[in-house]
Amino acid sequence: MKESRLTKEEKHWIMYDIGNSAFVLLVSTIIPIYFKNMATKGGISASDSTAFYSYAISISTIIVALLGPFLGTVADNKGFKKPLFTFFMMMGVIGCASLSIPKIWIVFLVVFVIAKVGFSASLIFYDSMLIDISTNDRMDNVSSQGYAWGYIGSCIPFIVSLLLVMFSTKIGISTSVAMTLAFLLNAIWWLVVTIPLLRNYKQNYYVEKSKTPLKDSFRRLQKIWGELKNNRKVLIFLIAFFFYIDGVYTIIEMATSYGKDVGITDNSMLFALLLTQIVAFPCAIIFGRLSRKIEADKLIKICIAAYFFIAVFALQLDTAWKFWMLAVLVAVFQGAIQALSRSYFAKLIPKDKASEYFGIFDIFGKGASFVGTTLMGISTQIFDSSKAGIVVISVMFVIGYFVFQMQYRKRKEGDFTLSPTEEYL
Repeated sequence: MKESRLTKEEKHWIMYDIGNSAFVLLVSTIIPIYFKNMATKGGISASDSTAFYSYAISISTIIVALLGPFLGTVADNKGFKKPLFTFFMMMGVIGCASLSIPKIWIVFLVVFVIAKVGFSASLIFYDSMLIDISTNDRMDNVSSQGYAWGYIGSCIPFIVSLLLVMFSTKIGISTSVAMTLAFLLNAIWWLVVTIPLLRNYKQNYYVEKSKTPLKDSFRRLQKIWGELKNNRKVLIFLIAFFFYIDGVYTIIEMATSYGKDVGITDNSMLFALLLTQIVAFPCAIIFGRLSRKIEADKLIKICIAAYFFIAVFALQLDTAWKFWMLAVLVAVFQGAIQALSRSYFAKLIPKDKASEYFGIFDIFGKGASFVGTTLMGISTQIFDSSKAGIVVISVMFVIGYFVFQMQYRKRKEGDFTLSPTEEYL
């Protein structure tokens, strides 16, 4: 049967992907270049600046990983999800707008960590909203549409920002002023595009608010961890997710720093990563539609294997055309693996505990990102080469694939069944 068009609620939810993706694109393009140039002026070597940037990302992710389960549990109380989402979204927006203020590299990293925490924490509530705005048989496609439109939509503020920075002298402003305008533009874009979701979102699945919501949230969180130990279909997936998403997040966040270390020019990297957004748009939609005919776990395995070969290819990266090729390869699978993982997990969990489970999901996702960026920073400093970090990341893909294969075999043996349109418990 032909799938119906997106509902109004689904469109409003997708718009937040369009808004926050502007910040994601900044993190993977302009921000690391801006920081590394600032650090170089401060007397920091290329390898050390890459390591310090990776440590900043690690700090932000571990903060959210530690707070995530508790925040998610609180958000499942009736009427709590939207206010918490709004608070952390605004933290990210204000942090993004403030990035042009610091002139010392260490202060810049502090502001960056604040913005990154706000962005990442908002996703705990945003991802769990998928339960409220869509149905199980539509989630793979809706989640993929979110990433797809996020990729293409984020290009609008990014292109304007890029033009401001590249042609700042011709329009009569300094590079510093151009960067200030770029950060402000992306922050405003993020906020404005989020307004429809803020105005119209309704929390359909929740637990009734008690007189002691914080105390009860701790109690429910403890219970969820107990449930997780006996829920193999969720637990095995989360373990696999921890390993393979490690490589995905690290590649997204460290690609520009790595490219700069191996001698790729700033302009080549920026335009290559812009190409990534454009290519990722149709690819994410294609994978979303494929999920209607092919089981999501098979598509996820394909993406994991592809990312392993991408990491291997990155080891011999030394010219601009190779970086462009790498960008295109990443674009094909980047949105698919994130979108399918998000919707796959959403179908596995109880709807009235969505935020609680997505808080735990965030531990495994952000925890993996912490491990990946930290290992890349340490290995880069030890061997004085970013390629050492790529070797570590490729191993994580291998582990993630085999753990996910374990979950796949158990499904085939009949321990639990997943299909493209099945109602999940």
